[in-house]
Amino acid sequence: MAEITASDVKKLREKTGAGPMECKNALVSTNGDFAAAEKILKEKGLAALEKRVGRATNEGKIFVKTKSGGSCAVLVELNAETDFVARNPEFIELGGMIADKALEKGIETPTDELNGMVTELATKIRENMGLKRLRLVKAASNEYITQYIHGDGAIGIVVKFESDKPEIFTNDDVKSFIFSLALHIAAFNPYAINREKVDQDWLKEQEGIFKVQMEKDEKLKGKPENVLAGILKGKVTKYLSEICLMEQGYVKDEKITVAKAIEDCQKKCDAKLTVKDYVYFKVGVE
Repeated sequence: MAEITASDVKKLREKTGAGPMECKNALVSTNGDFAAAEKILKEKGLAALEKRVGRATNEGKIFVKTKSGGSCAVLVELNAETDFVARNPEFIELGGMIADKALEKGIETPTDELNGMVTELATKIRENMGLKRLRLVKAASNEYITQYIHGDGAIGIVVKFESDKPEIFTNDDVKSFIFSLALHIAAFNPYAINREKVDQDWLKEQEGIFKVQMEKDEKLKGKPENVLAGILKGKVTKYLSEICLMEQGYVKDEKITVAKAIEDCQKKCDAKLTVKDYVYFKVGVE
């Protein structure tokens, strides 16, 4: 029988996350065969994990990585059952590794390889985890991407701009302005860039909700149809101004719209500047 030392137990604990007695027993049962003991503990970990698969993974973090020069970015949402695990250094390291690998390989959706990385840590920690979503954003030669992480990874933003003079993306003032737009999106979570980007079926649903609200409003009883139509149109217009990025009050000066802030930046840099796309990830919210 091989001698099982404290250092052997410690090494196996660090590798598997299992308790000291579990590690010692596994080493004893395998006569000190470290690889076999590790296999036994991993199998036990998987069995324990399977019992937790149905548990909700509502905690987690958003990870965002951008290539140098702003040519590509990736957003990752990694979930866990508890906030305690979401703050675990190994969990945070895993999220960064997944984002790095996706960025390096141009991965656009969760893959078996990435999910396998999650399962390995989940088995070790013995808590249900999941790679909920992943989004890759690419930029053309006349485009630029910036990122922003809000709080402790609760919200992640990527925003992409286009210009007829892409050299302006090396200008610190322009980069600062684009970053401020990422801050704005994190704060206000616009539904769309502008009215043209709003899904019309979805907008009709909202209009229907306004109609029902108006029908229940005693102050509007007996009003002529043309007056009611005007009120409804006003409600829809106001709503669109609240949910469309270009019409929202700019986060650094709410007296002007985002569209006006972009216009002012264009004048300063003597170039056209257009928001091409943005992605908003919030933990637990699709």
